[in-house]
Amino acid sequence: MNNVFVYCEIEGTTVVDVSLELLSKGRKLANTLGVQLECICAGKGLDGIEKQVFPYGVDKVHVFDAEGLFPYTTNPHASLVVNLFKEEQPQICLLGATVIGRDLGPRISSAMHSGLTADCTELEIDSFEMSIGGVKKFYENQLCQIRPAFGGNIVATIVNPEHRPQMATVREGVMKKEIVDPNYKGEVIKHDVAKYVPETEYVVKVLERHVEKAKHNLKGAPIVVAGGYGMGSKENFDMLFELAKELHAEVGASRAAIDAGFADHDRQIGQTGVTVRPKVYIACGISGQIQHLAGMQDSGIIISVNS
Repeated sequence: MNNVFVYCEIEGTTVVDVSLELLSKGRKLANTLGVQLECICAGKGLDGIEKQVFPYGVDKVHVFDAEGLFPYTTNPHASLVVNLFKEEQPQICLLGATVIGRDLGPRISSAMHSGLTADCTELEIDSFEMSIGGVKKFYENQLCQIRPAFGGNIVATIVNPEHRPQMATVREGVMKKEIVDPNYKGEVIKHDVAKYVPETEYVVKVLERHVEKAKHNLKGAPIVVAGGYGMGSKENFDMLFELAKELHAEVGASRAAIDAGFADHDRQIGQTGVTVRPKVYIACGISGQIQHLAGMQDSGIIISVNS
């Protein structure tokens, strides 16, 4: 009861990176609150899935293993999570800001009459006094969901003190993936899926999936050369690819450069793009909007070249 939950996305029989990153953050939040960290794994053929998540400090794994749960479809996953949450009453739920997380999160939030903050750049536990309906109340150990707002003009701290669970989505790469203990052992609960998902929820059948391989390794590159609108043109921006080739680096871009057509969208770095942590980050003609900083501020060395 009142624990921290992470919904783990499964690709085949593997927990994806963004979920492992959220487990790392969830462990820290649970430690601060003095509660347990629990996670949900739903799919097909998940025997031994707990071995992938226990090292990140998971105390309890809820496994839902059945035909129809992989590939992901909306209704069965929403049904099992909502029905589980009605039993467990978690105080926090974290999901990846992915295609799946953006589909599933709002449905859980609506069913639980809770709030949801998307694309958070930081999550913290804090206490504060707040006036609601003219009445001041003190709220202790609340989840502070931090993200840029109003076009990046402010960094907003969003709280949901009156409803549970407090829900947030986070993009891949924003949180650091950190193993707590390779030998960490928790509890595995294998649920009867039929108890949580009525047969009437299996209304969609995935006939075929087309998964494209990434064209580059921007997230894992040790050196990133990034260009902004200040590069002036696509022709000028293309010079960054020549520089990157010499440095054995990858090329990234700001949103302004993407919108101007200088580079493909999958090279965007920032709050609505990729988060990178290279040893060296070379920024060329980038103004440094807060949304962009959110995607590269943890770089080892940052070199800025003005336009």
